[in-house]
Amino acid sequence: MAIRASILDELRRIVGPAGYLDQPSDIEPYTIDHRRLYRGATPLVLRPQSTEEVSRILRLCNEERIGVVPIGGNTSYCGGATPSADGNQIVVSLARMRRIRSIDPDNFTLIAEAGCVLQEVQEAAAAVDRLFPLSLGSEGSCQLGGNLSTNAGGTAVLRYGMMRDLVLGLEVVLPDGRIWDGLSQLRKDNTGYDLRNLFIGAEGTLGIITAASCKLFSRPRELITAFAAVADPSAAVTLLSRLRAATGDAVSTFELIPRFGLDLVIRHVPGTSDPFDEAHSWYVLTEVSSARTDSELREIIERELFAAIENGTVRDAVIAQNEAQREAFWRLRESIPEGQRLEGASIKHDISVPTSALPRFIEEASAMLNSLVPDARILPYGHLGDGNLHFNLSVPVGGDAAQFMARAGQIHSAMYDLVARYGGSFSAEHGIGQLKRTELARYKHPVALEVMRAIKQTLDPNGIMNPGKVL
Repeated sequence: MAIRASILDELRRIVGPAGYLDQPSDIEPYTIDHRRLYRGATPLVLRPQSTEEVSRILRLCNEERIGVVPIGGNTSYCGGATPSADGNQIVVSLARMRRIRSIDPDNFTLIAEAGCVLQEVQEAAAAVDRLFPLSLGSEGSCQLGGNLSTNAGGTAVLRYGMMRDLVLGLEVVLPDGRIWDGLSQLRKDNTGYDLRNLFIGAEGTLGIITAASCKLFSRPRELITAFAAVADPSAAVTLLSRLRAATGDAVSTFELIPRFGLDLVIRHVPGTSDPFDEAHSWYVLTEVSSARTDSELREIIERELFAAIENGTVRDAVIAQNEAQREAFWRLRESIPEGQRLEGASIKHDISVPTSALPRFIEEASAMLNSLVPDARILPYGHLGDGNLHFNLSVPVGGDAAQFMARAGQIHSAMYDLVARYGGSFSAEHGIGQLKRTELARYKHPVALEVMRAIKQTLDPNGIMNPGKVL
């Protein structure tokens, strides 16, 4: 049923003339997901500038049983911020709520509104000589609210944890418009259920996060970045263990890259080049940091890499000598999705298994995928340090893209069944959205699903929050 014109007018009045979009050309970017898997429709995009305005929006939509789809930077990989195609849902963007409300360097905390772009939060922390460690390829466009709603991971999870680990408190507007002020800056508070964790990772299905109290850390004074060619994934895991032990767990990043991934970047992304004269089958990009300038980390990394070369774990290695070289190394890693996109059709997986099991998993999964799609080019890459790989396939050279993509469902099922046998997750850091609801129902423990549905029913009995997502 279409939303009544009088209700649309009332929603416009809540946010004022600068707070809504209702022209088709302005609305369109909010109705297409990042990967262009989903296309929806909406008569109105609301852009509130205060928590009170969000509260009034949700109160009215709850009374009128109107679905509300919160959107951040629209970088979701699972269609989690795209409205339905029937046009009877309202999109709410917090892009105008982007204030850094407070920074307390001595308490190592920062309170930011949900519309802040991640890079803005990083820069605000840096301005007071602190670090906000969440780092993503989309950090120049993704918003804090989206990072919270999807429990974003990124490249520094190994040392600092996921978004859930970086938050002390939240401000949330519930579906009926009530405002929960839980912006605690305490690290110890055992006063009942941890409501904060209820909303982090809920993908906007339980309410709208409007602000967060975030943890800050000491800024690194020494940062060592190395690009190493390794014998195989097993050697990469061995090297990770050695570096963690030698540095006292100062490893913040440990990324696995196969030769095919490097080839895609060099072939399609201008200004990139192979760090080595000779091609190798596997590589790792690792970063180690310390808040001290006299940590001797460089000497430790050099010593460990030299020993690993001597024993055959590492085939070759180079340590960045300046920021330009460091950025060049990171560009190779961060450009893999772009390189694969430019190569042609691809089937993607965001999986995790215990780090120690990854070498065996990569071997078994690769053999299985080769048997299902002969000549498909397999691309397992990503956050080996925390057990999360993006295990993708590219269409065979000269293959039919449509026929290849038609196999996606079968390939997903086979991959996720294998992941389950390893005690892993079919969605390590990208969430559920509308893309993986079937998988959630299939692989999530039935008791967990019952509890999730009970929570949803209690907080959102009218089902207005991000309908059709997660559950």
